[in-house]
Amino acid sequence: MAQVDRRTVLKAGAVAALAGPFAGFFARQANAAPSATAGPALVPTADLRDGVTRLALPRGFSYRSFQPTGEPLRGGATVPGRHDGMAAFQGPVGTSRLVRNHEILGSGTPFATTPTPYDSGALGGTVNTLVTGEGRVLDSYPSLTGTQGNCAGGPMPWGSWVTCEETINGPDVFDDFNRGDAPPDTYVINKALKKPHGYCFEVPSDGVSTAEPVRAAGRFSHEAIAYSPNEDVFYLTEDDFGFPSGFYRYVPPQRPGPTRRLLDGGRLFMLAVRGLPEARLEAAGRTGLRLPVKWVEIADPDPNFPLNRRRTKPTVTNDEAIHAVAEQGWVQGAAYFSRLEGATYDSDIVYFVSTQGGGERAPWERGDPAVPFPGFGNGFGQIWAYHTRSELLELVYVSPGPDVLDFPDNITTRNGVLVICEDSTNGNYVRGLTPNGVLFDIAQNLIPKGTDIGGDEFAGSTFSPDGRTLFVNIQASSGLSIAIFGDWAGMGL
Repeated sequence: MAQVDRRTVLKAGAVAALAGPFAGFFARQANAAPSATAGPALVPTADLRDGVTRLALPRGFSYRSFQPTGEPLRGGATVPGRHDGMAAFQGPVGTSRLVRNHEILGSGTPFATTPTPYDSGALGGTVNTLVTGEGRVLDSYPSLTGTQGNCAGGPMPWGSWVTCEETINGPDVFDDFNRGDAPPDTYVINKALKKPHGYCFEVPSDGVSTAEPVRAAGRFSHEAIAYSPNEDVFYLTEDDFGFPSGFYRYVPPQRPGPTRRLLDGGRLFMLAVRGLPEARLEAAGRTGLRLPVKWVEIADPDPNFPLNRRRTKPTVTNDEAIHAVAEQGWVQGAAYFSRLEGATYDSDIVYFVSTQGGGERAPWERGDPAVPFPGFGNGFGQIWAYHTRSELLELVYVSPGPDVLDFPDNITTRNGVLVICEDSTNGNYVRGLTPNGVLFDIAQNLIPKGTDIGGDEFAGSTFSPDGRTLFVNIQASSGLSIAIFGDWAGMGL
């Protein structure tokens, strides 16, 4: 990669925390000229499943892919495509229970009829898998069906996954951007849907979901959710793609810890910057920026969209409906972000990603029905940190260009290091970001473009409970999951 002007501020004291054979490399980076990434070089590595080279990894690391699209599941269904967000939970000795999203839009017959689908016209959902640390599948079954656009979500400490629908499709709105070139009055995508979408659903790691949406947590283009145990509240990201996005806080009606559930019926709030109404944070580019925040309440988190007189089709377009919740925050001064995606909690901090943040201000104003810039954002990615105790928002990393970090998406954290999945068009990596701003490579997708999964994004990064395996997905129409194992301690992980 080319040399670029980027922030590299690793201090000598922080280097001591990085044990293992790579510690010296990170130490040298503290005094080196800025570079695209730090860390050991990646080398092409054969998949233990079939010998095909799909990834480049640090020398000494291994991986096995598993559950490609089409593989049989218990009960007769097969693995859907579009593998996305995922979490790992404790299974029997030496195993993990994975809960994995499948981000499928459009409408049609659900990929499984057991458990009972939320919507008999929707294609997405989740799959639960019992797997060893080396990627050998012991059991797998559908755990939620009939949802749509299951993108990211978040693990709960009581052993469940909350999956989030990145859409507001339904029988009450006209088609979204997946409609292709169909004329607006043909109503192609949504007419087979029976229920509204755009919600969060809880999925137990050792069972199946009740398929009950958490409506009070909002109907919007959800991406991820992170639970803050010191507050007993949830933080949610929104990815509106062509429109500004918000950062939300959901306060449940009862503490979730004792109930071991994400309960409906709570209150939804949206982040605003104190003293700076309608702050345009998609253009923020100064690492270390700290802003005091407040939370404005969303009065109607689950808006109804009217049908025509005959109740045969909607009167509201997707582009109007998709920011109906955010508009309630903006009129109270809530902040604007660009495409908020992955989120994770660690030690009283909620980290979240703005996939296209960090560039020039996006050309959009409230009330403009057009989508003037794809993705609402001119940058290559921001990493934000919300400090839950001090109520401060901090900009911890801004990508200086696509050769360094290009469209960060799903994230997780381990030992203070963020693990970031890229959703790039120039080759995709899993990267690590140290607390002191050093970016390093963990894995690269080497699958040739032109194949069903060629060059596609990484998603769903999650460590096994014993810390020995990093599970990750490659999201594509024909996706797959991967177990990566090696000397994580040597990588500072």
